[in-house]
Amino acid sequence: MPALLLPLTGALLIGLTLGLLGSGGAILTVPVLHFGLGWHEKQAVAGSLVVVGAVSLVALVPRAWRGQVRWSRALAFGGPGLLGTLLGASLSRFVPGRLQMGLFGLVVATAAVFMLRGAAARSAAGPARIRSPLRVGLDGLGVGLLTGLVGVGGGFLIVPALVLLGGLDLPVAMGTSLAIIAANSAAGLSRHLGVLAGLGLEIDWKTLGWFVALGSLGSLLGARWAQRLPAPILQRGFAGLLACLGLFILGEQLWSCLAGG
Repeated sequence: MPALLLPLTGALLIGLTLGLLGSGGAILTVPVLHFGLGWHEKQAVAGSLVVVGAVSLVALVPRAWRGQVRWSRALAFGGPGLLGTLLGASLSRFVPGRLQMGLFGLVVATAAVFMLRGAAARSAAGPARIRSPLRVGLDGLGVGLLTGLVGVGGGFLIVPALVLLGGLDLPVAMGTSLAIIAANSAAGLSRHLGVLAGLGLEIDWKTLGWFVALGSLGSLLGARWAQRLPAPILQRGFAGLLACLGLFILGEQLWSCLAGG
């Protein structure tokens, strides 16, 4: 159990980020499972989808109760996202684990930029620009591809898109994002379990159960704190964390390649 203390603390942090921001859970889950517990890259991706999908559902409940979920937007964005997720998960079987982790690091670094831009945009005055349903669907398809390929729920892309391009208030965008993340995660997991079986790998469901339990607790705490803390400040702080994490993952993968490991 002592060896699990740090990863399980990470699980609590994963839930906090989902509860506070409606995004960011998978960005933390994959590194915790891979680097913290030593799971194979593809196990970490599949495990991330389990944790993030389940915790997102828990975090969704209080926001739905407060009317902070726009179900029509979730369907318009999430429907194409499900198709993208299934396609990305199917393609992942042809992507080496190390390349998958490198792509994940690149996605994390990109996420930092999106989070910073989203916070800056909300600080500036001016009405949101409404994107056409077709463009919203294409956004969902692209986020779904990322979910299936590298195991991210895509909330760091969904939340800014729903606010800046979908015209939703930030709390509603966060709640709607959780519904989309949960659906995308379930779709991606259905394919990734087949990929793992083909490689002779399994998931440690007991460990993931601890992650889901602590992550769910963190998400409920985060949802409560989100009502009191300024969202732009939260997002800037989280963007800084993402930037450091992305650089670490990319650096670690580069070093492994140079060392021939």
